[in-house]
Amino acid sequence: MTQLSPTSVKDALQSTVSIDAIHVQGWVRTRRDSRDFSFIELNDGSCLRNLQVIAKNTLPNYAALQRLTTGASVSVCGALVGSQGKGQKWELVADKIDIVGTADDSYPLQKKGHTPEFLREIAHLRPRSNLFGCVFRVRSRLAFAIHKFFQERGFVYVHTPIITGSDCEGAGELFRVTTIDCKKPPRTKGGEIDFAGDFFARQTYLTVSGQLEAEAFALALSNVYTFGPTFRAENSNTSRHASEFWMIEPEMAFCDLSGNMDLAEEIVKYLILDARKHCPEEMELFAKFVDKELLARLDFVIDRPFQRIPYSDAVDLLKKNGEKFEFPIDYGLNLQSEHERWLTEKHFKCPVTVFNYPKQIKPFYMRLNDDAKTVTAMDLLVPGIGEIVGGSQREERLEVLEQNMRRHRMDPGDYKWYLDLRRYGTVPHSGFGLGFERMLMFITGVSNIRDVIPFARTPGSAEF
Repeated sequence: MTQLSPTSVKDALQSTVSIDAIHVQGWVRTRRDSRDFSFIELNDGSCLRNLQVIAKNTLPNYAALQRLTTGASVSVCGALVGSQGKGQKWELVADKIDIVGTADDSYPLQKKGHTPEFLREIAHLRPRSNLFGCVFRVRSRLAFAIHKFFQERGFVYVHTPIITGSDCEGAGELFRVTTIDCKKPPRTKGGEIDFAGDFFARQTYLTVSGQLEAEAFALALSNVYTFGPTFRAENSNTSRHASEFWMIEPEMAFCDLSGNMDLAEEIVKYLILDARKHCPEEMELFAKFVDKELLARLDFVIDRPFQRIPYSDAVDLLKKNGEKFEFPIDYGLNLQSEHERWLTEKHFKCPVTVFNYPKQIKPFYMRLNDDAKTVTAMDLLVPGIGEIVGGSQREERLEVLEQNMRRHRMDPGDYKWYLDLRRYGTVPHSGFGLGFERMLMFITGVSNIRDVIPFARTPGSAEF
């Protein structure tokens, strides 16, 4: 007899008609026995819901099936019929059940509530839980939606290098890439490590951003975007920071700060709408078990224009409101998460784009405004998270860019190729970075970045 091609649990549950012969595969969530048969709740990760399988006592291996425990894997053939029970449309009456893999009593995901902290300790098994199955299906859908957003608008997808010789942000929080023997490194005559003998014959690092390379492509192809992993060796142990995370970075030629802010707002709304449309079951679970205000907050964001406010005005609001903050607030200081959340959650009660920051707290590549004090930077802040997008109009004037580099104690000679972009047909151009995981946190209501990354990399932790 020819083996039927497997059908996903999701497709089986969405069937519009009964099916005489169907083949499903998955993992046992629960099993309970009746007098003449057993009920097996089967899940294959294709959706949140389980498919109920009826195993009659006439099956030749029924005694073995009665010993099945949570976590075991099975392959089932039978008929998809209308369910007699409440809460499900279909159930599968099995003609044959093959036990593929058993699970012993030490299986940690039993039918009870588990904390996210516990599940982080078993990151290799947590995708089997309802919450994390939902999180990672939404992560997959939103990754697709990001490409869809840019491709529909004529952007070209560019793969920028993971290994780089430049520190885009100038913060020095870089992971070094080297093949030098750390016990016996080659030395210069002055006693310094001689990186000329390293694999790339120079110091190299894991990238913190694909922006600089994306600028090169934008100044040839007009509108481009990158979407890939980035790395920060920042010893930050907050719920919003990770050492390895994914960034979406569009770069647009002939675009000013206003156009940049428009696109940032557009993509945030687009991704929320996409998740609401394509992941309704998952979003309902988040709203029920993670954040009861989630759906109302997301709909609020979709329905209203974002506020825009200059940095100086935002600082004035924060200083005058009378609220006690842990971190000081004054002109010339970076806004902290508590300040960003006050602006979005308490004052404006919606997403806010703060723009025109003091030049001394922003990187070298941002365009200097006519006041010579501020740069065309913008940060998009959302309720519950704070900063989700950071970007700017880039400095397109060669002389001003060289001055910026010297002010940041950078050697323009190290960035000759980047300066060439201003030397040969320079144009105003803009771009931003959208943290993929922070976007996921905002859309799912999950409060810790470690819980929206399959295998999180944080200071002191590189397990799995």
